[in-house]
Amino acid sequence: MLLTRLGNESREYRAARERLQAAEIELMRQRERVAELRRRLPSGPVVEEYLFQEGPRSLDAGDGPERSVRLSELFTGPGRSLVVYQLMYGKLQTTPCPMCTLWIDGFNGVAHHLDQKLDFAVVAAADLPALRAHARSRGWRNLRLLSCGDSTFKYDLGSEDEHGEQDSTVSVFTRDADGSVRHFYTTHPRMADDIDQRGIDLLSPVWHVMDLTPEGRGDWYGELSYPQPQAAGR
Repeated sequence: MLLTRLGNESREYRAARERLQAAEIELMRQRERVAELRRRLPSGPVVEEYLFQEGPRSLDAGDGPERSVRLSELFTGPGRSLVVYQLMYGKLQTTPCPMCTLWIDGFNGVAHHLDQKLDFAVVAAADLPALRAHARSRGWRNLRLLSCGDSTFKYDLGSEDEHGEQDSTVSVFTRDADGSVRHFYTTHPRMADDIDQRGIDLLSPVWHVMDLTPEGRGDWYGELSYPQPQAAGR
């Protein structure tokens, strides 16, 4: 397998790089095995017709009028799955989660690609004007934004506890020919007691780019804003 054509690599470096590439290939194959297990999940349970609040599709059109939309109405056609990102914002989460915001920044950039294969929505417990205001500040003009504060949607999917504490969550739904909506898959950042903040890393390139460097990701954590970098020589 061709790696590089640099002529001054040491034997030690070259051997280590070849071992790393073999591990990278095995990691890719393991990801494919996991994806296949996910695709082969049996039919999930039928879920209720949760109601959400939605405003105009254009963020520049103001916040009203609001309309109610059912979960089944989020599907735009047959044979399409629905992916819902549950943003940590609303109730006890009085400010938008920085890490959720990072993920959704990325989803906004690729929404037109995702639309070729699936339906995608962002749901929060925050009221609709607050959610849309945050979306405007981030430039989320390619995403369907919904408020579910008055329903049990987030609680039932494990994205909210009985006190209103929020968690980031990704859920996937399918729709039967008779219109029934089924739960297919849900995942959270926390995978186990000793594995925190890693469960949905594959949905963002940020950490993977960091992992390419000798410094790695370390304890880096996303923020809603960052200091402006100083120009060279200042």
